[in-house]
Amino acid sequence: MTVVKERLHRSELAVPGSNRRMIEKAPGLGADVVFLDLEDSVAPGDKVEARRNVIESLRELDWSGCTVSVRINGLDTPWCYRDIVEVVETGGDRIDMLLVPKVEKAEDVQFVATLLSQVEAEKELEPVGLSVLVETAVGMANVERIAQACPERLEALVFGAGDFSVFTRARTRSVGGSNPEYAVLTDPDERGARALHWGDQWHYALARVVVAARAYGLRPIDGPFGDIRDPEAYRAAAGRAATLGCEGKWAIHPSQIQLANEVFSPTEAEVAEARRLLATMEQAQREGKGAATLDGRLIDMALLPMARRVLERAESIERSQPPV
Repeated sequence: MTVVKERLHRSELAVPGSNRRMIEKAPGLGADVVFLDLEDSVAPGDKVEARRNVIESLRELDWSGCTVSVRINGLDTPWCYRDIVEVVETGGDRIDMLLVPKVEKAEDVQFVATLLSQVEAEKELEPVGLSVLVETAVGMANVERIAQACPERLEALVFGAGDFSVFTRARTRSVGGSNPEYAVLTDPDERGARALHWGDQWHYALARVVVAARAYGLRPIDGPFGDIRDPEAYRAAAGRAATLGCEGKWAIHPSQIQLANEVFSPTEAEVAEARRLLATMEQAQREGKGAATLDGRLIDMALLPMARRVLERAESIERSQPPV
C-alpha cells in the first residue's frame, strides 16, 4: 500500500498546550513532528486556556521546520468539538495533522473527518491529516477497521502503551517500559541453576498496530516512554519498535528527540549496504540472473524493495536538513 502522505516521523515531541514556555521552544528542538497537547497533559480547569495558547502559538511562531499536530480531547469529552472547530478555523493553515486520542471504532475517525471537512470548506483550507491513538482494549480489537476508516485523510496509527495498560489492567512499572515479572524461567541446568528471560509485554499490541498500519498505507508510530532518566532504555524501546516496522516514536522530553532521530534513521553502514545490494542485483539482471551472491550471502529480487526504502529514507532525511 502507498502511504497517504509521506512525512518524516522519526521523533514526535509532546508539548502541553498549557505551557507557553515549552511551546515557544518546541519548533527549534529538532523533532520531525511536534504535537501541541490539549488532552492528557492539561488539567480540566486549564482546557480552554490551553486551547487559546495553542491557537495563539500557531499564529505567532515559526513552525516551518517541523510537522505540526494538535492532540484534541477525546470524543467523549465536552471539549472535543470546540478543539476541532476553533483550532482549525483559526490555525488550520498552520497545522498538518490532528491527533485523535482513544479511538475505538472507525466511526470515531469518520466523525472527526466530517467535522474537519465542514470547517475546511467554510474557511477554504487545505485538508488536515489525521493521526489516531490506539490505546484502549476496544480500539486494539478494532484496529484493522480503524486503519481503513478514512483513506483520504488518515496518515498514522500510534500505539499508546500508557492508557492501554490501564484499559487492559496490565501491571507496569513505567509507561512503555519493561516489567521483570513478564518473564519465563529456563529449565534447571546440570547444577540446578535457572536463567530468567524477560519478555516484551507490549510486543503483541505494537506488532498488531504495525501490521494494520502497513496493510492500509499508514505510518506506525510507537508512543511514549516514561522514564526520561534512562536514555539507554529509551533507545532499546525505540530499537525494538524500529525493528518491528515503526517509523518513529514519541518524545515526552527534549532529551529523547535526538535518540529517536538516530534510531529511526538508516546508518551509514546500512546505506552503503543498500547501495551495494542494488548494484549487485543490477549487474545480475544485466547478466540475465534473478539472484546473486554478496559477501557469501544469496540475494534475490525480494531484497530490492527493502534496499530502495533505505535509500529513499536516507534521501528524505537529507532533504529535511536545514542548509548550512
